[in-house]
Amino acid sequence: MNTDQLKGHWNEFKGKVKEQFGKITDDDLQVINGEVDQLVGKMQQYYGLSKEQAKKEIDNLYDRFDKAA
Repeated sequence: MNTDQLKGHWNEFKGKVKEQFGKITDDDLQVINGEVDQLVGKMQQYYGLSKEQAKKEIDNLYDRFDKAA
């Protein structure tokens, strides 16, 4: 996943993040604002994932989002 693409599609993608990872709040998403490292950190915090696992989850979700768009 290209981080610039994520930032460009953030407003649409954050809904998918909220659907998939319900522990991440709207406030979190507003602060994250498309920054992958911050999203990874929140996933680690809320779900106990490793950095690599969190990145993989984000990549998989973004791939599904991108194909549907």
